[in-house]
Amino acid sequence: MTHITSTHLADGRELLYFDDAGSPRPRSVELTQDRRDLPARGEPGEVRYDALTGEWVAVAAHRQTRTHLPPADQCPICPTTDANPSEIPAPDYDVVVFENRFPSLGPALGPVPASPGWGTTGPAFGRCEVVTFTPEHTGSFSGLSETRARTVVEAWSHRTAALSALPGIKQVFPFENRGADIGVTLHHPHGQIYAYPYVTPRAAVMGSAARRFYDDADGRQTLTGSLLRAEREDGSRMVLESDSFSAYVPFAARWPLEIHLVPHRQVPDLAGLTGEEKDELAHVYLDLLKRLDALYPTPTPYISAWHQAPVDDLLRPASYLHLQLTSPRRAADKLKFLAGSEAAMGAFINDTTPEQVAERLRSVTVPASPAEALAPAAPGLIEQGVTEPDLIEGAHA
Repeated sequence: MTHITSTHLADGRELLYFDDAGSPRPRSVELTQDRRDLPARGEPGEVRYDALTGEWVAVAAHRQTRTHLPPADQCPICPTTDANPSEIPAPDYDVVVFENRFPSLGPALGPVPASPGWGTTGPAFGRCEVVTFTPEHTGSFSGLSETRARTVVEAWSHRTAALSALPGIKQVFPFENRGADIGVTLHHPHGQIYAYPYVTPRAAVMGSAARRFYDDADGRQTLTGSLLRAEREDGSRMVLESDSFSAYVPFAARWPLEIHLVPHRQVPDLAGLTGEEKDELAHVYLDLLKRLDALYPTPTPYISAWHQAPVDDLLRPASYLHLQLTSPRRAADKLKFLAGSEAAMGAFINDTTPEQVAERLRSVTVPASPAEALAPAAPGLIEQGVTEPDLIEGAHA
């Protein structure tokens, strides 16, 4: 079992230690006080309503002063030393989650203004958290042990449940930006979790499509479940399969590298997974990231985005947890930049074919790990006749 210990930093922000299963006791329970002299936390920024699109835009000018690519000896998420009193007041840790010192949303909580129009503003309510994957300053998620990856999965699950229960929160989004080409501001391996006071534009589009499909099927099927079934039956874009998860390059991939990782059972979010499914997810996710990094001689920049059901009575029953792992890397020395068609019109043009990308991901040599490697899914060998999981009471809670 992952041991979780909660404490607070000098300015009142919450920090949680997540210890690996089997970690020596006690460690995080012997809390080290944050002795820094930090300024009081500021008020939230603001959100502004874009009447042209019906979307909310967060304005967070205070983030201009946030830490940007500091040297290793000044890293704010390494363990604390006498020379570097960091955000984590402990000499060692496994996984840590804490409230961002420079949040885009929060720290106050509440709803966005009702019936907005042109000129409507409001406080940028919500919560932004940082998830540190390891005390080591260098490396990547793909280099974590399976035990440590499982601890991160547990942290995502715990925070999803806790943040979803906060007043005014409508969507919880765990994600990782990896690589300078993506725009990271810290080299130390870490991710983030945003808890929004509104359903984000991308989630709203996907949620509406999912709800229409769900209603047309009289609540017996989900859109993501039907896509998973179609991809598994076709087989040409499959990357790997396990007992409870499948990964594939989607039929209409937008990015040069795009993989979706989907559980075989419909669950709304990471908190809905069983312990056994979380164990399996840690193994499958590591395998997938290793395949991505094995494509080229240098690490591949990516965005790892966990799409979870909004905290919304209309959209949630039709929603289906899944990961969208994307990268702008279209060749060893080339990146895709969003120019006119994509950035201005949202009309993507992909420079690669999903089938070729899937074949490359299946065929790469994955670095050996202590656990037995997953067999890549090959066309013609995919399980046929996969049916939609039974809809059971509580499955959409």
